[in-house]
Amino acid sequence: MNAHLKKSRFRVEGMDCASCAAKIDTAARRVAGVENVSVSVTAGTMTVEHTDSSDLALLEKKVNSLGYKVARVAATAKAVPATAEAAHVHDHDHADHDHSDHDHAGHDHSDHDHDHADHGHGHDHAHSDGHGTGKHGKKDEKLAGLHGHDHGPTTGAWWQSAKGRLTLACGGALVVAYGIGQIVPSIQQWVFVVAMLVGLVPIARRAVMAALHGMPFTIEMLMTVAAAGAVVIGAGEEAAAVVFLFLVGELLEGVAAGKARSSIQALTALVPKTAFLYEGGTTREVQAESLAVGVVIMVRPGDRIAADGRITEGESAIDESPVTGESVPVRKSLGDPVFAGTINGEGVLRIEVTAAAADNTIARVIKLVEEAQESKAPTERLIDRFSRWYTPAVAVVAALVAVVPPLAFGGDWSEWIYKGLALLLIGCPCALVISVPAAIAASLSAGAKRGLLMKGGAVLEGLGAITAVALDKTGTLTAGKPQVTDIVSFGKQPAEVLRLAAALETGSSHPLAVAILAKAAADQVAIPVATAAQALGGKGVTATVEGVEIFLGSEQAADARASLSAEQKSEIAALNDEGKTVSVLLVDGAIAGAIAMRDEPRPDALAGLKALRDDGIKTVMLTGDNKRTAAAIGKQLGIEVRAELLPEDKQRIVGELKSQGFTVAKVGDGINDAPALAAADIGIAMGGGTDVALETADAAVLHGRVGDIAAMMRLSTKTLTNIKQNISIAIGLKAVFLVTTILGITGLWPAILADTGATVIVTANAMTLLRWRG
Repeated sequence: MNAHLKKSRFRVEGMDCASCAAKIDTAARRVAGVENVSVSVTAGTMTVEHTDSSDLALLEKKVNSLGYKVARVAATAKAVPATAEAAHVHDHDHADHDHSDHDHAGHDHSDHDHDHADHGHGHDHAHSDGHGTGKHGKKDEKLAGLHGHDHGPTTGAWWQSAKGRLTLACGGALVVAYGIGQIVPSIQQWVFVVAMLVGLVPIARRAVMAALHGMPFTIEMLMTVAAAGAVVIGAGEEAAAVVFLFLVGELLEGVAAGKARSSIQALTALVPKTAFLYEGGTTREVQAESLAVGVVIMVRPGDRIAADGRITEGESAIDESPVTGESVPVRKSLGDPVFAGTINGEGVLRIEVTAAAADNTIARVIKLVEEAQESKAPTERLIDRFSRWYTPAVAVVAALVAVVPPLAFGGDWSEWIYKGLALLLIGCPCALVISVPAAIAASLSAGAKRGLLMKGGAVLEGLGAITAVALDKTGTLTAGKPQVTDIVSFGKQPAEVLRLAAALETGSSHPLAVAILAKAAADQVAIPVATAAQALGGKGVTATVEGVEIFLGSEQAADARASLSAEQKSEIAALNDEGKTVSVLLVDGAIAGAIAMRDEPRPDALAGLKALRDDGIKTVMLTGDNKRTAAAIGKQLGIEVRAELLPEDKQRIVGELKSQGFTVAKVGDGINDAPALAAADIGIAMGGGTDVALETADAAVLHGRVGDIAAMMRLSTKTLTNIKQNISIAIGLKAVFLVTTILGITGLWPAILADTGATVIVTANAMTLLRWRG
């Protein structure tokens, strides 16, 4: 794509079916400088890629003239990156390392100052988000209403909308016409024509505008011709009823489309409108949208959290179910990330804001889902192409049905024209064209509510075809941070070994130190004060605790200070063989004990891998970690292991799997695995909603659950089944009424009912996907 193109996004009101989207698309493409148009009925949006010279005011005028209301979303058009890669240039060197791979029993605290538990939420990325809106462009977008979904087409009752009022007026006119017809039968025909015109005039106007913008074969044009033809052959009463039924069908489509739209936009309501800003020891209430990155907010028990952030004071159980679907509240304390829209349990929290309102997890999820709804799936593109010739073809058949039998076989003109007009109404491909996007939109929304993000219909369709999954170890199958697994007694009791080790590690942010302190906190250990603490580069750490010199470090450093016995060495070697890192504790120069740590599997990893295998999917672990550690984790999880791999090795293995006939998904943390993620048929990022995870892969499992990978694939399969059902319903009903119309069994009423009825049925069937819980 041309690097100089800009991207502008619009909200479009009154668009409720595929035929609407096609008209808007065609009209927009006729504006000079517009290169690409993407319209989503379900999101109620239009995205236009255009040159600087494009007249966007003219574009808005053209769309408005078709009977829709259009409004810009962003105040500034952002430049679209020339390539996908340009959208996410990351400056992270994040090799797939396991901390146990470091010789780190003798860690030097000064070298490791990263807070590993937070894993990405605090990154203040200034790069583009990969979808045309860089960080610096967010402010304008927010002002223009990123949360302005409330003003969209889903607001208000159906009878307050323009379509609702028109339908009621047409219905009322029909009732009045029937009453007058009973009183004065001689003018009955003309009264019904007047009633019909109440509904037909706006429809005909839309048909003419669409024809002027390059779309002569619209449902409105077919409807206008059919109704006018019915009047000519003396079926005015039926024409009025058909126009009314058509409007009812359109209204039902609008209501269904609104439900689909509101399902994902309901997420915005989760974020509170105000927050308590904490500064200078006092709090004051401010608008949540005004919160800047770095400020501190106070959240009371029972309140919703107003922004993505990191806890700086306090601890509490956080109810994440509104955002993640996680049924059990999650315990969070100092340094842990929290999401906007989640509910604070029992403790007062102070939270440092890490993302502006337009950048928080919910806002980004909504934006990504809307953009995904604009990108068409392969099936949808196929049906779009089919519908382009289907409608004109049916119009030609209808004309032949009306003309050939009377001319060639002496048939009754009135009868065959009537049949031809009924066929015209069957010619609308609305139900068929909406069958795919409606299902995909519902599915994307249902997935997003569970933290499963898929970037578009093609990804959603592709997930159902996956036959092999290659998974990273660190941060994907494991938690990505070491945990204490064993405390060995070599003279002191395990509780005493932990107490003294924790005293040494207090204040350190090194991953192994964090693991020891977490274990001490879990066991409610009272940690004594350490003085004269000193880090010994690459060997360990020493300090004075309760008047005694304490040392914690590697086996080699401990052995040099106080010789380890053969029995002690073999016990440490056995722990090393299990892929664990062992730190040895000396008290006053004597061996006191040892602490073993390892990056352990996620709690749901075993069940998640079993779910994949139960679905007949091959699983393999690809890791850069050492073979010993990888084999130990692999044995625990029952998965094939390929270890000590460089990024290009992972890419090569993905290629090998593909050459063996597998359709491969690569699951990683979205940062270090770019080559392998790109080489796979579908790349899935495992991550807590980090910028990188959302941008680099085709899909993202926001909550890091291994079980969600299988859930995502099952959702894809369910969606494909739903699409097949929808296409069968749409084509089946058309075929039945095509035959019955030519045979003279059904007429104009059933024809229009078949069309709108099929559209409502397939939309309702697609909406059942919104109830998917996984």
